[in-house]
Amino acid sequence: MESVIPVKEMIHHARIAESAGDQLTAVQHYEKIIRSDPLNEFAYDRLMILYRKNKDLKKELGTINSAIRVYEKFYKSRASKSKKINDISARLSKAVGLVDKQGMNLYDPEPIAGWKKRKSILEKKKK
Repeated sequence: MESVIPVKEMIHHARIAESAGDQLTAVQHYEKIIRSDPLNEFAYDRLMILYRKNKDLKKELGTINSAIRVYEKFYKSRASKSKKINDISARLSKAVGLVDKQGMNLYDPEPIAGWKKRKSILEKKKK
């Protein structure tokens, strides 16, 4: 049976591998971190950086898309089940200018906004 290693310790091992120049091992550690803690923003960011350094744009784009998908699902799951709370929240968001007239968000929460910007830059590079 495999023992469970705390995420903090896995990050430490990944950082050591990265600083030693062993990017393959660092990537493996960061991927393992994401499997055990899918909302670990740090691991996604480091993976994106490592793929960029290795000029592996396809894997970087895949990591960005995966991270955005996971976080969007997380934010949707946090929405209240109460109709009254959702109604008050929607009116407040509209009043402070966070949504348009149709109720669509004008701004993405972090880290999604940063990753979408990174994705658009990467897609321009690919062309």
